[in-house]
Order: sequence, then structure tokens, then C-alpha cells
Amino acid sequence: MRPCSLRPYLPTSALRRRAPVSRSYAVQAPGAPTLEIFNQHVKYLQKERAASNAEQSRKVDYIRDEVAQRLCERLLDIQRHFPSVLDLGANSLNIARALANPDHLTLSSHPTSAPNAPSAPDVTDPSKLLTSRISHLTCAETSPTLLHRDPEPQSSIPLELQLLYSLETLPYEPNTFDAVLSSLSIHWVNDLPSLLAQINSILKPDAPFLAAMMGGDSVFELRTSLQLADLERRGGVSPHVSPMADVRDIGGLLSKAGFKLLTVDVDDMVVEYPDTFALMMDLQAMGESNAILKSAGGLARLSRDVLLANESIYRQLHGEEGKEGIPATFRIIYMIAWKEGAGQGKPLPRGSGQLDLKDVLGGGDFKVS
Repeated sequence: MRPCSLRPYLPTSALRRRAPVSRSYAVQAPGAPTLEIFNQHVKYLQKERAASNAEQSRKVDYIRDEVAQRLCERLLDIQRHFPSVLDLGANSLNIARALANPDHLTLSSHPTSAPNAPSAPDVTDPSKLLTSRISHLTCAETSPTLLHRDPEPQSSIPLELQLLYSLETLPYEPNTFDAVLSSLSIHWVNDLPSLLAQINSILKPDAPFLAAMMGGDSVFELRTSLQLADLERRGGVSPHVSPMADVRDIGGLLSKAGFKLLTVDVDDMVVEYPDTFALMMDLQAMGESNAILKSAGGLARLSRDVLLANESIYRQLHGEEGKEGIPATFRIIYMIAWKEGAGQGKPLPRGSGQLDLKDVLGGGDFKVS
């Protein structure tokens, strides 16, 4: 007797051999990035709450105003006219206020001017003013309260204020702006490579991108002291200071986004505070509080015991002898990058140099010890 066959009772699809599906690369669906580090809604609420107290918010603008001033000085080095400029992440119009102050943004007051020059430039010449080289400035910000906190500065540059849903998705057409500026805003972006690629797209050919962002070891004193205080009082460590990009990664991200002629430098601003409580209150008033998406539950909340321990540890590790206050370091990363365009200067091919380095150094052979 022949055994009963199972074939008639199995569906046809089960008998077919399916070809294996393989994929050698990762694919991300459009929309919000898969890897989210910062909670954008929390950051929006922090900026809204900080700007709602306008008087206190103005008092803590010292870092943003100083960085905006230094960023505009870098724009002063570029000798060309900018019909349309975008201020991405305008905050409280810090760049617009810096541009409205002609006493600091002239060629004669720029630090690159020679101190013993035979004749100083005429500051009354309109061509020496940066405001005379910008025809229109678009200030884009995600927080309406922060954007409209102060009246528009009195300037000869026409301003246009725009609200954005997010800095990670720019609603501008390609080849729109002659320059893009950003001061202390893009360090809260989750998908920084995508944002840089979008900025490269909205720039016109051979147009510059100038930005300043907090990065590296900013407020490292507060980061280390809070970690030790958490470990001492709770037996565990929770991130209370948001992570930031390192200066060594910025050049690679700009190159990957398609930018050319990169310039990246770092400036450490050390600010003295009376105590750690004043430092954290100023960070909260700036809207720069921690906004990490995933925190360790209850450990993310700072208790009274942790705050008191942090004050003592901060002074012991980072306090300077003879000073009552405590230092806090803000590391600012400045970047200048250009969108590729026709007629743009390019580096010569490797090995095409015609000058020997020994002739530059005065001749002779190199000795290796």
C-alpha cells in the first residue's frame, strides 16, 4: 500500500521556493530621522518659556550677541554683494542686531587690519559697511515668542521674519540665497548631515555658508561635576548635559554635504559665574537646557542632594584659586564653506608643486634624529 501523499493538502504557495531577499545597504524612510537624540518638542517649549520672560531673556543674551558679532566679522572678510541672505535659527534676531551696529562692522575696525597701517580706511565710506552689501535678510526661527521678543532693529537692511516648523526641513527652493548664516542654533538638530545638504541646495553656486555652533567640550565642567554628584548620591549616572558634535567631525560632514573650500576653527569662551545655580539658571533662561530624547527615568531629575553635591564638586575640581566665582567654558565651532560653482578656486593636483620646501626653509638637508 502506497503512503498517502501530503502534497494535495498543502497550499501551492507553501510548495514554492521563495528567492532570498538581501539588501547590502541601509534605507531610511522619508520624514523624521530614525536616530533622534533631541526631543524637538521639549526644545520648542524650553525656548518659548525662556522668551516669555523677556527681561530675563535679554540679560542672558551675552553669549549669543558676542558670537553673532564674531560671525558677522567673518562675513566682512568676503568682499562681495549679497542680494539675499538667510539667517537660519535667528533666535532673538542677534545677527540682525549685530548688522545694525555699523560701529563694529567696518573694515577699519576689523581685527585683521594692520595696527601700523599708514592710512586707515574711511569709516564714512558706505562701501566699508557690511550693511551696504546686504540687500535683504530673512530671519527664520522655530519659536515665535523668541523671534518676536524684541522690536526689529533699526537697520538699512530690509528684514523678513519667518516661522519654521523645524530646522531639519527647510521650505526653500534650490539656488535661492546668496549666503546662509546660522548662529548657535544647529547644535540642536538631530540630522545634521541632512540639514547641511539642504543648505547646500538652497545656496546659489559659489555662495558661502557661515555658521557658529556649540560643540566639543562645552560646559565640560558642569558635565563632569553632575556625573560625579549623581554617582555619589544615587549610585548611577544620567546624562544631564546634551551631547554635542566634535570639531573633528564638522569638516567631514561639510565635505559629505558637497561644500568646498572649508574653514573650521574653534573659540573657547570662558564665563565666570557666582555658583553653579547661577550657571544653570542662565542656561535655562537662554533656552539651552538639556533636551535629550531618552533619559533614565527618575534619575534625569536633579534632586536637592545632587545639586548641593554638584556645587561642592564643581568648586573643588574647576574652581580657580583666589576667585570667588566658578568658570564655565563654552566651545564655539565656527565654519565657513562654499557651494561649488563655476570659476571657483580649486586646489592643485597632488604632486604638481613647483617649489621645493627646502628652499622655503633656507636650504639644507633634513636630519631625522
